[in-house]
Amino acid sequence: MKVEQTSADGGGRDHAAPLLLVRNFSVRFGGAAARAVVDNVHFDVVAGEKLALVGESGSGKTVTALSLLRLLEGAQLSGQAVFDGQDLLRLPDKQLRAVRGGDIAIIFQEPMTALNPLMSVGQQIAEVVQLKQGLQQRAAWQQAIALLEKTGIPEAQRRAASYPHQLSGGQRQRAMIAMALANRPKLLIADEPTTALDVSLRQQVMQLLGDLQAETGMSILLITHDLHLVRQFADRVVVMRAGRVVEQGPVQRVFDAPAQAYTRQLLDSRPVRDVADVPATALPACIEASQLAVHYPIREPGLRGWWRAGRFTAVHPMDFTMQPGETLAVVGESGSGKTTLAQAVLGLLPFDGALKLGGQHWQQPAMRNCAHNRRLRQRVQVVFQDPFSALSPRLTIGEIVEEGLLVHAPALSQQQRRERVLAMLAEVGLTQVQFPGLLERYPHAFSGGQRQRIAIARALMVEPEVLVLDEPTSALDATVQQQVLMLLQRLQRERKLAYLLITHDVDVVRAMAHRVLVMRRGEVVECGAVQAVLGEPQHAYTQALVAAAGYGRQQSAPSVVREA
Repeated sequence: MKVEQTSADGGGRDHAAPLLLVRNFSVRFGGAAARAVVDNVHFDVVAGEKLALVGESGSGKTVTALSLLRLLEGAQLSGQAVFDGQDLLRLPDKQLRAVRGGDIAIIFQEPMTALNPLMSVGQQIAEVVQLKQGLQQRAAWQQAIALLEKTGIPEAQRRAASYPHQLSGGQRQRAMIAMALANRPKLLIADEPTTALDVSLRQQVMQLLGDLQAETGMSILLITHDLHLVRQFADRVVVMRAGRVVEQGPVQRVFDAPAQAYTRQLLDSRPVRDVADVPATALPACIEASQLAVHYPIREPGLRGWWRAGRFTAVHPMDFTMQPGETLAVVGESGSGKTTLAQAVLGLLPFDGALKLGGQHWQQPAMRNCAHNRRLRQRVQVVFQDPFSALSPRLTIGEIVEEGLLVHAPALSQQQRRERVLAMLAEVGLTQVQFPGLLERYPHAFSGGQRQRIAIARALMVEPEVLVLDEPTSALDATVQQQVLMLLQRLQRERKLAYLLITHDVDVVRAMAHRVLVMRRGEVVECGAVQAVLGEPQHAYTQALVAAAGYGRQQSAPSVVREA
């Protein structure tokens, strides 16, 4: 097929035939009369190039990438998507199946839903190797282990036998990357490949992708909302808004001198610090932890495993306190024990040591659903990382937000519950004026940022004193992240909420935290005021985390100055 060679970015680049050439590409759902969700998109990917596709949630980035391989059911496609001389949009299904996972591989954003929960990660990688390369089972298994080692998973042979739920979020994402790279594709589509990874692992994974690209000559189409990552990694960038390409070109030119106001808006969407100082006078602590530790039983290897159980320490004994209106950020790599600590605070795991909420101890085991523990659960609520999986798709927004009232305020009438739900949704920025029939809608009808606002409203309905924020903005693009963080800061100032913030995003820590607790392999290696820990880190591990985030010493988040 002969294709006219023109530069999609209008920059007159002189290069050989692109590996992937996309022209007049549109995607519609619901027939030809429906509005195009991807409208007349032009771009190309040259062999050996790293191209980033950026934009807000709903801009059409992922729809564009998935539609190139015809992976979206019911999508009507038009235009051209010429890969290695073949138009993917007109390729017979049998030939297209050979391209998928072979010449073009995809790393999906959410590995927990992309991986098969009934197979070990090693089996899933080996299955791809057997299918595409025709290797025997033993050879495919060994290659699966080698691929896991390449992606930086420790104890790869043991982890290969693990099921997805037994791995951390970062480890699951690396298993997905290993699967995608199994057949050395010509083009790798990486859809938010580092969303679930901490800053140091993010750097390692992108370095790995860069090394493999240099080794194999593959091209990478990176879909991301992490503009810092784009600046470090990509050669060129394509900026999308509402299904259209608004700007594209070399990364340095677009980032240093953006031609469009929208691109400038994306670049300026850094978290802003707007938190109130915690009073110096000692207030009653809302959380007090003394020698808090979490252990898991494990099977000992060999014959010893028949006679006695071993013990793995996920969180080593630690002490900390939290005051009303204070944010304590817990940072560290995947597997450092951050989320395990949060689950212990929430009373979802048995633990050793003492943990008091508002002066009251959990009745052990903490996850016991007695009346005393139920009252404590009202004091501490949680906002999860992924709002789409955290909200039941079978319940309406009204049912989701009022659920806590049914447990903790059963005496309220249906009308009283409805009024409280509407008031809380309005407080987080969602009203019936904006969204007619708001309470009768389902989660899929809202964007990622709106779903996270709904999750925050649900958590606040029972008037908690503490919110556990488990990566509350990592799944959101930069502009929506900024909006959600500003909402959380306002709610903290108005309600004197204490936040236990679990995150790997140093930008978010600088904007939100009063104090920082740095964890590594279940142990606290450094703690203190945010300015001291991130501005002058003492421990080598903390220094590496701050350096991996791309910060120099003494750099701080932009702040809002408030008049007295």
